[in-house]
Amino acid sequence: MQKLLQEYSNYLAVEKGLSKNTLESYRRDLNKFITFMDKRKIKEPEIIDRESLNIFIGELKKNGNATSSISRCIASIRSFFNYLLQEGVIESNPALELESPRIEKRLPRVLTTQEVDQLLSQPKPGEHNGLRDRAMLELLYASGIRVSELVSLNITDFDPLVGYLRCRGKGMKERIVPIGSIAINYVNDYLDKSRAKQLKKNGEPALFVNHHGSRMTRQGFWKILKKYARKSNIKGDVTPHTLRHSFATHLLENGADLRSVQEMLGHSDISTTQIYTQITRRKIREVYDKSHPRA
Repeated sequence: MQKLLQEYSNYLAVEKGLSKNTLESYRRDLNKFITFMDKRKIKEPEIIDRESLNIFIGELKKNGNATSSISRCIASIRSFFNYLLQEGVIESNPALELESPRIEKRLPRVLTTQEVDQLLSQPKPGEHNGLRDRAMLELLYASGIRVSELVSLNITDFDPLVGYLRCRGKGMKERIVPIGSIAINYVNDYLDKSRAKQLKKNGEPALFVNHHGSRMTRQGFWKILKKYARKSNIKGDVTPHTLRHSFATHLLENGADLRSVQEMLGHSDISTTQIYTQITRRKIREVYDKSHPRA
């Protein structure tokens, strides 16, 4: 089966053009599967049946593999057998009707409004890059954009008079996002007093620049955010997506409709946005339990 796995890997690389990381995931899953079958003296794919596959999946569960890992492994096996069927090595795919374990969606981490205030107040105007850092954090929370969208912003994408950002999301789809007066003031302050000092060359279009005078990177912003998260003593991880999740949740908690939040986040499917309604429902339940005399 190792020879067949090698042929399958070549097929995925050449015919399907899969990335190195994806190929590595397939190989890792299938090597685990083939090793297990070898131990059971099953060395030919045509004698592998549904029962053998269920025993293997049971072993994965017993060894404490995560649900997501088991689902990915099942998908790898199913794809491998589809290839063997296509090549005439087997007559039917025993993995076709294997059920993947249900993966429970974890609710995203959301900051309270007090924690957001705490985080956003960490950069100080008098400190090195304080104006820029405050402007970036304020804009991220005010708009709910992704970190990749934040660092991709050009000066021409920021319209303080109308109060909007022009943003390019996944697949370079463009959308217009409203921003509030507080974020606008901080960005204007950064543009007036700080950005020009950081530039090394004229004509740099990026709204936010690093100490080299070129466009801020995602990794650069991550480091900046981590620094301020540590200083604010907020428990747990704070990522750029934490601010995006907080933006959406706080809007819904204060009466925004789901469709508007979907538009602002740039979700193509409203089902992606609906996860935030679960968070707000949980919050309502907590308020009820604390407040109602007969809760």
